[in-house]
Amino acid sequence: MTTEHKRETTPPGNKDKERRTGSQEIVQKLVTERTEMLSLYCQLAGLEPYGNGNGKNARAKNTQEMLQKFCQVLVDYIAAGHFSLYERIVNGTERRQQISDLAENLYPRIAESTGSALDFNDKYDCGDHCEIAASFSDDLSQLGEKLAARIELEDKLIRQLH
Repeated sequence: MTTEHKRETTPPGNKDKERRTGSQEIVQKLVTERTEMLSLYCQLAGLEPYGNGNGKNARAKNTQEMLQKFCQVLVDYIAAGHFSLYERIVNGTERRQQISDLAENLYPRIAESTGSALDFNDKYDCGDHCEIAASFSDDLSQLGEKLAARIELEDKLIRQLH
């Protein structure tokens, strides 16, 4: 008596479609996180002055709350890129060589902006128990420049994925 094992296979065209759908979902998540982060960045940049240094007045408290929210969304955005899109490409899951080559070229510059974003987060994500540094305006501006460069690089990669 023989037992026949039926192997389920997905036709090659469907596998490619599933991968593209997965890529599109990853890109959409990244763009959604990025849009929220940029919105909060703009709101935060428009809140000058950033408080009186003692953190006790209502304006300083609102700024601190917005800053904490921004830091959380910033880290979520960075993670959305690293632990989905870039990880997929770097780990060899991406089969299109042109995209892999582009990602390999762009990744070091994207990683530089990741370091800047995490440094900013480390400095300013301290809840309501810290003061906003006098260098905040400059720090936010420098972060904005790094994020703008990152977004430009991400968009090159996204265009190739589509």
